[in-house]
Amino acid sequence: MDKGNLLKIAFALSIFTIVYNIIEGLVSVFFGLQDETLVLLGFGTDSFVEVISGFGIAHMVWRMQSSKVKRRDTFERQALRITGVSFYILTIGLVAGSIINIIEKIKPETTIVGIIVSSISIVTMYYLMRYKLKVGRKLSSDAIIADANCTKTCLYLSTILLVSSGLFEIFRIGYLDILGSLGIAFFAFREGKEAFEKAKSETLACSCNTH
Repeated sequence: MDKGNLLKIAFALSIFTIVYNIIEGLVSVFFGLQDETLVLLGFGTDSFVEVISGFGIAHMVWRMQSSKVKRRDTFERQALRITGVSFYILTIGLVAGSIINIIEKIKPETTIVGIIVSSISIVTMYYLMRYKLKVGRKLSSDAIIADANCTKTCLYLSTILLVSSGLFEIFRIGYLDILGSLGIAFFAFREGKEAFEKAKSETLACSCNTH
């Protein structure tokens, strides 16, 4: 397959990632609020932040179709900065929400939706990561390979959501939901830090230390 077709596939994958995260975010936030499950609410909010980052990646791949891309442009760097700030805000919100839930002794009504959403996300993100890696390696593109590697974070977040939601349904202990939300807060903080590092970096690769 020639470079042009590979870049079209890479662009399609980036658009799919954006659309999927929007749908995942809407479902997760809606049911997170309805069922009072903080971990699902945090997961959904994280999905919306990933959409901002996704637009930066899509824009970069779009540029690759017309010329060789050696560094991020202004739009991509700004998207990364907004992403970083959003992740930090999410971190603060989840920590504050966890404290409030502990004080008010709030626990979810049910976490069934969290189990369903996380199960679908684990499968989707796994294959999405594999396809991005495959295309990135064929193109020898550091940016696409880095994006694929960073998709592993979504797998980790989905696993946290699945474990937290599953254990809550079994034991009905509210602290399990809180622990899950704090786990997502930890990764949100790391993603925020990494977004700022990538915005400052002159290379297209990323050091996905936690991924």
